[in-house]
Amino acid sequence: MPPIVIDLRSADDSRDVVHRAVQALAEGCLVGFPTETVYALAASALSEPAVEKLRKLCGQDEKPLTLAIKSADEALDYVPCLGPLGRRLARRCWPGPVTLIVQDRHPDSALRQLGANVQQSVVADGHIGLRVPAHPTLLDVLRLLAGPVVFAPARHAGQPDAVSAQELLERVNDQVDLVIDDGRSRFGQPASAVRLGEAGFDVVQIGVVSAQTLKRLASMIVLFVCTGNTCRSPMAEGLFRHLLAARLGCQGDELEDRGAMVLSAGIAAMLGGRAAAEAINALSPLGVDLTAHESQPLTEQLVRHADLILAMTRSHRQAILAEWPDAASRVKLLCHDEADVPDPVGGPAEQYERCLAQMQPELEKWVDRVADELNLNFPQTDDASSER
Repeated sequence: MPPIVIDLRSADDSRDVVHRAVQALAEGCLVGFPTETVYALAASALSEPAVEKLRKLCGQDEKPLTLAIKSADEALDYVPCLGPLGRRLARRCWPGPVTLIVQDRHPDSALRQLGANVQQSVVADGHIGLRVPAHPTLLDVLRLLAGPVVFAPARHAGQPDAVSAQELLERVNDQVDLVIDDGRSRFGQPASAVRLGEAGFDVVQIGVVSAQTLKRLASMIVLFVCTGNTCRSPMAEGLFRHLLAARLGCQGDELEDRGAMVLSAGIAAMLGGRAAAEAINALSPLGVDLTAHESQPLTEQLVRHADLILAMTRSHRQAILAEWPDAASRVKLLCHDEADVPDPVGGPAEQYERCLAQMQPELEKWVDRVADELNLNFPQTDDASSER
């Protein structure tokens, strides 16, 4: 019988659409979903017959299917040994149009709880593709459904991906049970795919997110935080960038090419303020120029993207964690002995110099740690050698 098609745009209650999709998947049905990239067919990973039907319908006999999960945190259930590079890409790219292809080698992976045929459908060459789609309806379904979803674009050999419900229906005919129609896909092109390895990553499918953007997203971000972002944190940012560049044998403006970004912000900062003149003068003898600094307030995006957040005082750290408790593992005090760095604002030049003298040895220790953790290899390919 022909599939049921629900137009999400005219639905009285989107929650009812979500519940119907959840029920269909739980009953072993195939469901066509809009994503931010293209339309995809989905099956519950807990239903081996549905996954087998999906694999054959999408012509994926040789290529693995993708496992759709509900959050970056859930990725650790399937890849408990996901390294720092994978964690930062997951944190920054999801929900979104990026598939991470990671090694499946941990004996405690939740993948082991899925059926053998399902595992074979999503694993290839010891790797599994994970993605958190950004479409709100599919995300809501993933949050309510027991277990993940296996999904793939509705295409056959030589055909482009379906970017509308109508195109999906033309490809699958009557072989799908339910289709959610939300108009044309936002991007209308495939997700980008990144294969993570021991020494970095390869871009194996260039889609919505460019290889250049993925390289930037893979950079390690160190963020310094004080109050107004005009004295302590700009001084720490400038000196840390100078020290790290020297450690890596490059110029400060080349750090991003080496996989590192150094930023600063203030929990009560104005946008666009200049560094204090005394701060500029204190760093000038060290060859560090703060004249171009512009202050910025601490934001949710900065906190979410940063790999290491170094606060000047305990009260700064407490303020950050009160707003973003999930960042606790990434928020540290600058001073390793947990001493506060006093605010020199309004004080004489000598007070800024004392502040710098307190921060410099601490920054040198953090440079050692960051340089050791940095993954400096970011290989990429211009040709897509794999698709997910």
